[in-house]
Amino acid sequence: MSRKIKLIWDFRGPASAKTAEHHEIHLKEYITIEKLPLNITGFSILNEMHATAFMVVTDENMIQVRDALKPHRGEIYEG
Repeated sequence: MSRKIKLIWDFRGPASAKTAEHHEIHLKEYITIEKLPLNITGFSILNEMHATAFMVVTDENMIQVRDALKPHRGEIYEG
């Protein structure tokens, strides 16, 4: 079984929560268009000035998605 990697986009500023929420919509669209095997996305509001959006990919898809969508960071997904 391949590893799952959580790709993360950081948004900062007073509109960060709305931006992260909207970015998740585009991540879901990308998953559908590219027919990726996982459909795990989300967003988190860390405080009023910092929010994140994320999607989980497999090892096999990580480079393709990373190069196309340019996440700010990634971590091993333990979900």
